[in-house]
Amino acid sequence: MDLGLQDKVVIVTGGAKGIGEAISRLIAAEGGIVVIAGRNEADNEKTVSAIRNAGGKASSVQAELGKVEDCKKVIDAAVKEYGRIDALVNNAGANDGVGLESGSPEKFMASLQNNLSHYYNLAHYALPHLKAAKGNIVNIGSKVAATGQGNTSGYAASKGAINALTREWAVELLPFSIRVNTVIPAEVWTPLYETWIQSLPNPEEKLASIVSKIPLEQRMTTSEEIAGMTVFLLSARSSHTTGQIVYVDGGYTHLDRSIS
Repeated sequence: MDLGLQDKVVIVTGGAKGIGEAISRLIAAEGGIVVIAGRNEADNEKTVSAIRNAGGKASSVQAELGKVEDCKKVIDAAVKEYGRIDALVNNAGANDGVGLESGSPEKFMASLQNNLSHYYNLAHYALPHLKAAKGNIVNIGSKVAATGQGNTSGYAASKGAINALTREWAVELLPFSIRVNTVIPAEVWTPLYETWIQSLPNPEEKLASIVSKIPLEQRMTTSEEIAGMTVFLLSARSSHTTGQIVYVDGGYTHLDRSIS
């Protein structure tokens, strides 16, 4: 199936590792041009090299996305190199464990800055180019926005806001034929997830407990499965889909886990 992404320029934040890397690789495999934005230049370049070695097109911009000026730098760099932006994948973020009791007002605001602000800032600066291309935005959210988790107020608030902004932007951008959707992962095995599991007292036992509650096949979702839905939403094959919150989670969020 031709997804119509040939030579489309797509910015992917946090596109060097985990879910972001899978998205970057799949865009490139479909003929798109990937611009990876993230704070770790070595990680960025490692993924860019892997994509190029596989015959794909990619470049990167080192950026601290919590800073407004770095968000603008990402957009300016992409336009300078390629002359256009066709899509934006807002993916970067981390569950930083800023809780109501364990955190502080300062830590809460920092969490919003690191997990939410760049979604808005990048979309704002990319908008003139997305208008010109009739492009689209795909946000990567989290099931925490719908379920809660405990002890992660900043991350939960950020992800809840991302769902709201998806609907808000979908409405605002209708006149420009710009589509906006969100993909919601639940339990996905990534380097960040592995780090979290290994930080727990009984990591293997905890992981087995989590996996047992995933209704479809009692297994973790893969990064490639999140990428598959993301790239489909980026593509012309989903040309009449906007304002949607799409769960790719093996039924974890909404199905009765007692059936598994």
